[in-house]
Amino acid sequence: MNISGNTIFIPGSTTGIGLALALALKDRGNRVIVGGRRVDLLEQIAAEHPEIDTVTIDTADPASVDAAAKEVLNRHPDLNVLVTMAGIMRVEDWRQPASFLASAESIITTNVLGPIRLIAAFVEHLRAQPDATIMTVSSGLAFAPLKVTPSYNASKAAIHMLSESIRLQLADTTVKVVELEPPAVRTSLLPGQENSEFAMPLDEFVTEVVGLIESQPDAKEVQVARVKFLRYGEARGDYDQVVATLNGADPHGQ
Repeated sequence: MNISGNTIFIPGSTTGIGLALALALKDRGNRVIVGGRRVDLLEQIAAEHPEIDTVTIDTADPASVDAAAKEVLNRHPDLNVLVTMAGIMRVEDWRQPASFLASAESIITTNVLGPIRLIAAFVEHLRAQPDATIMTVSSGLAFAPLKVTPSYNASKAAIHMLSESIRLQLADTTVKVVELEPPAVRTSLLPGQENSEFAMPLDEFVTEVVGLIESQPDAKEVQVARVKFLRYGEARGDYDQVVATLNGADPHGQ
């Protein structure tokens, strides 16, 4: 993915990593469309950043995804980058079905079916572009489990393997598949994470991500240094230590 000159749609980007990345990519010479469920936040973004376009979308609703895709492509026929940012994370206790079943279904719907629906809505258009990118968003927790968030961990592991698989299928097309793998970042993904000393400051994370995209435009995975502890535990042979550290240091992970 080139760092500039793109038209980029980022659903799930009204707050947190998504919004920070949208602003950073806008500043690097890209046309950016922010998508989200909350109209008030979209209106605020549009008012504060009139050069950013906004679209209402709920990736848990197939009809909303289809409508938003038509709106985006109608207004931005040169769209060439899709970032499947939308995601949710919840603490669960799998010893008690009443505490996890609804949560798990919601997480899988948003974190797995959401990106699948987005890719389905845009892949034909992207294949028709001379140079296009699908950026999926997994997590360091796709590679080492945080005990209190089983469904989130599983959803991000699914996104990792989905990314690996569709990259193979799209290898003979103009569409690149890039997987962004955040560590814990200071956002509101979980209560208290915005101020966690174990989480990476948001501005530092986005700055490093943009630098990696610029310096490694052909990378298959975008990995800030902080996530490699989780990403490569099995390869290094210290996976058990990684899991113990992850679950002992901080309730929101490393």
